[in-house]
Amino acid sequence: MAKTTISKMKIKKGDLVQVISGRSQKNGGDRGKQGKVIAVYPETQRVLVEGINRVTKHVKAGATARGTRTGGLTHTEAAIHVSNVAIVDPESKKPTRVKTRVETVERNGRQKASRVRVAVKSDKDL
Repeated sequence: MAKTTISKMKIKKGDLVQVISGRSQKNGGDRGKQGKVIAVYPETQRVLVEGINRVTKHVKAGATARGTRTGGLTHTEAAIHVSNVAIVDPESKKPTRVKTRVETVERNGRQKASRVRVAVKSDKDL
């Protein structure tokens, strides 16, 4: 049986990201659009972004608990590969890479090292 490794992703839930590859907006794509990350799937290296990669699903009609009929066409977001998005710099509002900075913080009289995510372009905390 093949051993699968789950690599750490630099994009987290709640981050503002921009689509950096794919079809342009002029041709009906999402490249250049920005949105907030709804969910992160590290095992498949994909992220779910609000308003990006919207797909139409056909839902079979059925009754809900209150007796109302549901069904028809629904529009939902589909996951997009993490390599196709980049975190938006908080200062310039443009895509940037992420690096980590180790800071020493004093808690309860003890020195403790903590990692902080930092935007490469502006060196601001994310």
